[in-house]
Amino acid sequence: MSTQQAEEESNPVDEMGEELIVAYLDSHPEFFERHQDLVARLHIPHGTGGAVSLVQHQVSVLRTQLDTERRRLAHLIARAREYESLSSRLHGLILQLMAASDVQRITAVLRDALRKEFKAEAVTLKLFPVGGDEGEGDPIVSAFREFLGRKHALCGPLDAERNAALFANHGDAVQSAALIPIRAKGSSGVLAIGSADADRFRPEMGTDFLDRLGEIVSQRLAVLREADA
Repeated sequence: MSTQQAEEESNPVDEMGEELIVAYLDSHPEFFERHQDLVARLHIPHGTGGAVSLVQHQVSVLRTQLDTERRRLAHLIARAREYESLSSRLHGLILQLMAASDVQRITAVLRDALRKEFKAEAVTLKLFPVGGDEGEGDPIVSAFREFLGRKHALCGPLDAERNAALFANHGDAVQSAALIPIRAKGSSGVLAIGSADADRFRPEMGTDFLDRLGEIVSQRLAVLREADA
């Protein structure tokens, strides 16, 4: 038996016979109503020459819409999983900050967690008194004093001077950064997160997570200040 003969004998269409298929579909016109998912996958040519029939066009539009919705759903699922992971990591960071007993420990917790859990290359927390002359000689204070009036985090690339002022020896590796305003009783400052990825922190990105982190750190610092008062 030749290969071609074997293939023909194994072909279910040849075994049943096209006439039987036609007869079955003719006597069961509701078949495709019960199997609409099959209709969406079928490619049926129309004897219309170079023209496209209305049915063919409608099916093509529906397939395009279906593909778009599938991609949109996949994107939403991916974002939901990312948000869930981010929320879990933020919760863990909050618990560590609640246990921190001083500014040095808060700084250490932020540096460790943001590097390990959020893949930051460099982290700096700088605080100085509000309205005082203290810190006037500090390049970070001079470079970012006007930043303290912001309500939301600032994201994007930094110039070489600010990179060096915030991240010192790590400044050359930082290609983008998030600057988060910190406000505690009697002092203000900036929490800076640096990344080697130039697209990690972009000017147009949302800052909800960063703003929440700033509020959490600010509140914890305020509680420590009240306890020391």
